[in-house]
Amino acid sequence: MNNVITTYSIILTIIVYYFVRRISLKYPSPFTTPVFLGTSIVIVILLISSVNYHEYEAAKEIMTYLLGPATVALAVPLYRNRNVLKAYLAPALVGLITGTIVTILLAIYIAKLFHLAKYMLASLSIKSVTIPVASEVSKIIGGDTILVAGIVMITGMCGAMFGPWLMNLLNIRHPFARGLAIGSMAHGIGTAEVAKEGELQGAVAGVAMGIAAVLISTVLPFVLPYLL
Repeated sequence: MNNVITTYSIILTIIVYYFVRRISLKYPSPFTTPVFLGTSIVIVILLISSVNYHEYEAAKEIMTYLLGPATVALAVPLYRNRNVLKAYLAPALVGLITGTIVTILLAIYIAKLFHLAKYMLASLSIKSVTIPVASEVSKIIGGDTILVAGIVMITGMCGAMFGPWLMNLLNIRHPFARGLAIGSMAHGIGTAEVAKEGELQGAVAGVAMGIAAVLISTVLPFVLPYLL
């Protein structure tokens, strides 16, 4: 029975993603972003089918496992665009470091404004780091790993939904700038979304996601006690 549910869940996810991709191409909008619309539809269908999260988890593990090869595959566009990356390396690092510091300080300031508990402040401070890294860092800085997973997921989803739309609104068209912004802000979910715009955007977003994770995981445990 478990194998049937797992197979059903995988097929359902693939079919839903296929159709929401077509919808997003025909009716581009933050709310037709595949990661948002697809997730919403899958949740509704699973509820109707009486399939709970624990039953779906086996399918999730199989599909998540495939993220490994997909992530490694980002090295291909990265290598192809290595000259562009070298040309913009200095300003990119300045922007990435500045953006990382600002996002941490802003998250902590907003949390303090609402008088949230310290563990919530710590959890919010790593919202822009990919989930595997954020989960480990949260154990060091006193965050809640379950809360961190939820916050990181919401951050990535919002970044994928509204990041490209907001940059269009502000007339930010340069592929390098778009990839850098989304990758550093919305980690893997945002990188997958912006990679659809072009190879360069995906390559830059992948690098930005990795560097942001390294910066936050190495610096935050030392400076966070002084910020709380």
